[in-house]
Amino acid sequence: MKKITVGALLLSMMFTGVKAQSLKSPDGKFEMNFQLKEGVPYYNLKYNGAVVVEDSKLGLRLFKDTAIKFASEIAKPEDAKYDLNNGFAKTDEKRDSKNETWQPVLGEKKNYINHYNELAVTLNQASTDRSIVVKFRLFNDGLGFRYEFPQQKNLNYFVIREEDSEIDFPTDMKAWWMVADYDSQEYQYQETKVSEIPAKWDKAFDANASQSLVKNAVQSPLMLKKEGKEPLYINVAEAAVLDYPASHLEVDAQNFKFKTHLTADRQGAKGYIQTPSVTPWRTIIVAPKAEQVMDSKMIFNLNEPTKYTDTSYIHPTKYMGVWWEMIIGKSQWAYSTAENVHLGKTDFAKLTPNGKHAANNTKVKEYIDFAAENGFQGLLIEGWNVGWEDWFGHSKEFVFDFITPYPDFDIKMLNEYAHSKGIKLIMHHETSGSATNYERWADKAFQTMNKYGYDAVKTGYVGDIIPRGEHHYSQWTINHYYRIAEKANDYKIMVNSHESVRPTGESRTYPNYISAEAARGTEYEAFGGNKPDHQTVLPFTRWMGGSMDYTPGIFQTKLDYYFPGDNRFVKTTLVKQLALYVTMYMPLQMAADLPENYKKHMDAFQFIKDVAADWDDTKILSAEPGDYVVTARKAKGTENWFVGGITDENKREYTVDFSFLDKGKKYEATIYEDGKDADYIDNPQSYNIYKKEITSKSKINFKMVRSGGFAVSIKPVK
Repeated sequence: MKKITVGALLLSMMFTGVKAQSLKSPDGKFEMNFQLKEGVPYYNLKYNGAVVVEDSKLGLRLFKDTAIKFASEIAKPEDAKYDLNNGFAKTDEKRDSKNETWQPVLGEKKNYINHYNELAVTLNQASTDRSIVVKFRLFNDGLGFRYEFPQQKNLNYFVIREEDSEIDFPTDMKAWWMVADYDSQEYQYQETKVSEIPAKWDKAFDANASQSLVKNAVQSPLMLKKEGKEPLYINVAEAAVLDYPASHLEVDAQNFKFKTHLTADRQGAKGYIQTPSVTPWRTIIVAPKAEQVMDSKMIFNLNEPTKYTDTSYIHPTKYMGVWWEMIIGKSQWAYSTAENVHLGKTDFAKLTPNGKHAANNTKVKEYIDFAAENGFQGLLIEGWNVGWEDWFGHSKEFVFDFITPYPDFDIKMLNEYAHSKGIKLIMHHETSGSATNYERWADKAFQTMNKYGYDAVKTGYVGDIIPRGEHHYSQWTINHYYRIAEKANDYKIMVNSHESVRPTGESRTYPNYISAEAARGTEYEAFGGNKPDHQTVLPFTRWMGGSMDYTPGIFQTKLDYYFPGDNRFVKTTLVKQLALYVTMYMPLQMAADLPENYKKHMDAFQFIKDVAADWDDTKILSAEPGDYVVTARKAKGTENWFVGGITDENKREYTVDFSFLDKGKKYEATIYEDGKDADYIDNPQSYNIYKKEITSKSKINFKMVRSGGFAVSIKPVK
């Protein structure tokens, strides 16, 4: 039980009568109350009259003027007078509302509804004569709030020591969480009570190429569930993280409270601010059903519309790649056996080839042929450019130039060959964390892409960030990602970033930034494995703010097929791999396995060929974080529907009700299901395919095996 001290109780009683500013959601189900208690700002949130978030503090701590001690977050008592978290008086309030429908360039639905009521409270700190605005937006699916800093005489430049936005819950809830880290989100999710997080934290992570853990803190989005007769699902995240560090959540496990913890730079500073300025939105999505949380578009709505004048070049893409064979260890990115190379000096043509370089002319042409024969639009080739011999682990700044191919990769010939087959090659720009180097070369790199007809790039940030001392989620690096997106837009190029910050709805503002990794993807099946429930948690966490490049479609799940005695395996059935194309939104959609493996299962591969990559409508039919997800989607510009269902390590049955189909129409459903003897460990490639005529009145029962699933392709009967 949450501890309530006598002093806290008396304080609460003293201020019961303090006047609060109230805000209700458009449907009246939510109520947010803001008030000052002895000059300290607080807010709370109710849903259907019940408290969801108890009185929670707001505010920021600042460094004295702009003085920062190297790598220090140690605050002295006398520094408190510089903070923006107390001594306030309300001087103004403004209210607003909006109800609009907007169309994402790429999205899960044709139309997103942005409907909210807004309260903006202006607070003045008399001791310093500084004013800030706390802005709240209350939607029918939850609350967003942020700080705004108007330009003024006594607040022009300042440095944030920490943001202290609290979210104080009244009860202990089930949580799906990941350890906080300034540099990586590539961890397994844990499922515990909030009160159990500290006890489980030390064993909740493994090693990573770049790692800066935050003790007893978790990453957002954080998924929570209040269990009982009237369950409530809560998602805590952030939106519009621009010119500001990404945040984490410090855990007060005893009081079920979370507090914002911003990513620091090497000096311990969290954010360098010049007014006028705003922070990202802190978001709290609340719903009685898990499906409603997944369906929320509040995070996107809290981002600004794009200022791009031309988005015609942005399009969904289904692609293959010379990638998985390197991930599993069959081939290599590097061309030679050298261990020390110097770009511009080393003559790579004179180096000894290692014999395992994957990005070679012959192999790439084979991939192009298979991709073209099966209706794909793109092919990603990693390891095409010089520099992979010593690319990682040396804090090397000039590691790639992004324009010079290896001797066995004829960039001109391969692009002409690909274009003759209707395929566009997808560029790969791994930076090895050297963001400064990438910015220097970005114009030449994108000019090279324009020259050869590339319109999409996969960027990568493996390793520690350069400039040294910055982190993947610190303010400088956040700004870097969007500088690259803006520059890519200048050249009409789409961006898919890996090892970057998780998206928080910015695809509305930067629609050419169409996807990101920023979580533990399929590649980890070859590294340490993903738990069978992993893909049932991601839609409630990582996917809340934008598309992920999860790279599914692995048919040969047992790696001892390549390396006898190898115990590694992808912990799903083949059919679950198909279903992921529907349960996970991926406008840049990869079929990640080797062509040789698809050729053995062309009947199952047909679903990957047919499934759409962008959508006019999405229905979350049933979902429970950590257990199962069942999703139906209508393909963009067609009457075709696709349904996917996945489960965790438990067998499940689910009956799909097709009432979402148009009444009076007949459809042909092609059904892909786990075989009766299928099992993700013992028999992952067992499946059954059949066709069936259905209508909106049809219902079909599916039996999913352990870590299995089902997939359905639906087309109108003409």
